[in-house]
Amino acid sequence: MAVSGWFVLLVAFGVVPIAVSGDPAMFLYWLAFCLVVGFIDLAIAASPRAVRLERDLPSRLRLGETVQSTLLVTNTGRRGMHGLIRDGWPPSAGATPRRTRLAVPAGERRAITTTLTPFRRGERRAAHVTIRSFGPLRLWARQATLSVPGAVLVLPPFNSRKHLPSRLARLRELDGATSVMVRGQGTEFDSLRDYVRGDDVRSIDWRATARRAAASGPGLVVRTWRPERDRRVVIIVDSGRTSAARIDNEPRIDTAFESALLLGALASSAGDRVDLVIFDRRVRARVQGATGAELLSRMVSSMAPVEPELIEMDWSAVPSLVRSVTPHRALVVLATTIDAPGASRGLLSVLPQLTRRHTVVVSSVTDPTVLDATHSRTTRDEVYLAAAAERALLDQERVAAAIRQLGGDVVTGAPQELPPALADRYIALKAAGRL
Repeated sequence: MAVSGWFVLLVAFGVVPIAVSGDPAMFLYWLAFCLVVGFIDLAIAASPRAVRLERDLPSRLRLGETVQSTLLVTNTGRRGMHGLIRDGWPPSAGATPRRTRLAVPAGERRAITTTLTPFRRGERRAAHVTIRSFGPLRLWARQATLSVPGAVLVLPPFNSRKHLPSRLARLRELDGATSVMVRGQGTEFDSLRDYVRGDDVRSIDWRATARRAAASGPGLVVRTWRPERDRRVVIIVDSGRTSAARIDNEPRIDTAFESALLLGALASSAGDRVDLVIFDRRVRARVQGATGAELLSRMVSSMAPVEPELIEMDWSAVPSLVRSVTPHRALVVLATTIDAPGASRGLLSVLPQLTRRHTVVVSSVTDPTVLDATHSRTTRDEVYLAAAAERALLDQERVAAAIRQLGGDVVTGAPQELPPALADRYIALKAAGRL
């Protein structure tokens, strides 16, 4: 049962007969009259349980998008229902409106539409619907909460896909659409062409030059090379406690997901095989054996429900995890945090095992507010804050230097800058023949 504001006003109106008669007992008679009227109104109200509820909503959407959730309310009772209905979506679902007026005649059905604009990734669930049915006087109401489960999966937004066309164009240049002269461990022979000034003399094919001299006259011939295809890219995303920190109002793990999606799309377009593992002390999600559009679809689906665990990352299990993904040489990308030497001790201890066999890149998001804090030093508080920021930056640089000394590479950047920076490093490794 619920009491409306109209009933409160009706009771408050009792001061009028008291003021007219001057008898305080008149208020008791007035209150009894209000209660009787309220009970009659409640008895006439339609039962909120005499309804059948059905949901119609999409199964998934990207973070930042808006969808419509439709709740079909069928009145199976013999009385018309007038009142309010509230669909129990959590606040992170961004449901509007929160309450909707309801008027369903007996035996008819009405559709209640709720707009959902989630502002958090993951599965957003609505388990219950609350119906408040008023009587004809709208004084008292019957209220019931009914179980109507529903869920929508909010996928990562992949905002970094705007950087994909420019990086694909650079990959096409490396792949032979525009011939480039690169040589190294990760390149394969593409074609022969005439020597031009500026070409690397090590690319001259002397046998082809000799055959050409014998057939049509002198002239040097050089080989062109292109990056090899079908290489392995293994992305390990740290879902431990450090990934829960928010940088620029975005969790670190969400930035890691954006970087992994852009790198996965780029490497898959380049013909490389991409594998993703989200890990802390157990495998939270794994994507293997997918290519093209299926790869991105499986990656966003596996990322969507993963939330950071407030536990330490088990770095000792990472080398065996990489071996379980591929026994061959690969580019291993570790999306983690390198803020403090103490927290990075586990990462540094396993890097020699990884760099001995693989090309390792450590990707870490940095807080732009820390860098901004080093620029303001006008007051005493700002000086202390700048000193703390400088110390934090020095700690990050110490960890980055230790990673490079152990044979790894480091890519850092703000949340908006890290995904394209990691993609650029992948292209640079391709161009240098290290992949």
